[in-house]
Amino acid sequence: MAEDEKSSNSEANGGEAAADAAATNAPAPSLKIVAQYLKDLSFENPNAPDTLKSGTPSPKVDIAVNVNAKTLAEGTYEVELHLEAKAQNDEKIAFVCEIHYAGMFQITNVPQESLHPIVLIECPRALFPFARQIMANATQQGGFPPLMLDPIDFAGMYQQRVAQQQQGGEAPKI
Repeated sequence: MAEDEKSSNSEANGGEAAADAAATNAPAPSLKIVAQYLKDLSFENPNAPDTLKSGTPSPKVDIAVNVNAKTLAEGTYEVELHLEAKAQNDEKIAFVCEIHYAGMFQITNVPQESLHPIVLIECPRALFPFARQIMANATQQGGFPPLMLDPIDFAGMYQQRVAQQQQGGEAPKI
């Protein structure tokens, strides 16, 4: 009887070992940035030079962020990060800066249920530092101090987007 227990134990352990070996031989998930590029940049300074005079109070800056993605081919996605900064004193616009910065990403060996969050959280997270720097340079070249955006919570944005789509009866899509 002890031999039967040993035999069934080793078969069970052998089955787990085979499953572990199969899991380690599976290709690892991969996220590659194939390209990243500036699609659109707009800087408007409509009330210069009045807004650039010394003694002018610092403008209030409103920031808008949006992320869009589309499938280019199987496993290849374009993710576009839209940043808009609008600065104004009272009703007078100091500047408006709008950036559309995009990247082409190749994503492989990722379960389907994980793909959507990776495309809309991790991809824009990789693009953000570059778009942030472009915005800082544009505002500085426009005569203002460089606008250094705070880090963005792309996971929170994603959760909010999914909740809105679910309320509207839509399924999350890329």
